[in-house]
Amino acid sequence: MSGQYSCEFCSNYVYDEEYEEYACVVSMDEDDLAMLMQFKKATCPYFSYGDEYKLARKQ
Repeated sequence: MSGQYSCEFCSNYVYDEEYEEYACVVSMDEDDLAMLMQFKKATCPYFSYGDEYKLARKQ
């Protein structure tokens, strides 16, 4: 992924049934959001790779 991470692969990017769309569930303050919007090429500090096999490997 060359240092850039897509929200689609993040474990914090979940489907919201109420709004019927995907959204980031990380609680960001205005400063964090402004930083991400200003530097769109910056990587998200809250990115966590969504590995659905993580639990299976521990069993």
